[in-house]
Amino acid sequence: MADVNRGNRPLSPHLSIYRPQLTSMTSILTRITGNALLISALLVVWWFLAAATSPEYFAFADGLLTGFLGTLVMTLSLWGLWYHTLAGIRHLIWDNGIGLDLETAEKMGWAIIGGSLVLTLLTIVII
Repeated sequence: MADVNRGNRPLSPHLSIYRPQLTSMTSILTRITGNALLISALLVVWWFLAAATSPEYFAFADGLLTGFLGTLVMTLSLWGLWYHTLAGIRHLIWDNGIGLDLETAEKMGWAIIGGSLVLTLLTIVII
């Protein structure tokens, strides 16, 4: 039988007292960057398809992707790629049972954030 009193129950106390931790935020950001990379990959595929379609259509697609908004999206995608790569390496380390204590996990979280920013800047400077 269905519980008809479901709407009158109080919420769990953890919703009002929960403080986000670095490890949970980096995990959520890993999922977000993974999905964002899929979208940016589709934009690159669209750019290639436009190049194969016609010069006019390519000029349109190229204008969008090399304009301010396109450059911003691709730069953020580059950061997302580095972030997602470093987070994947962190998970490989964790899979081996290394760095699972809270202090090391937080250091690795900050290393991923800082490392992804540094690698993004280095990539932009080199390219």
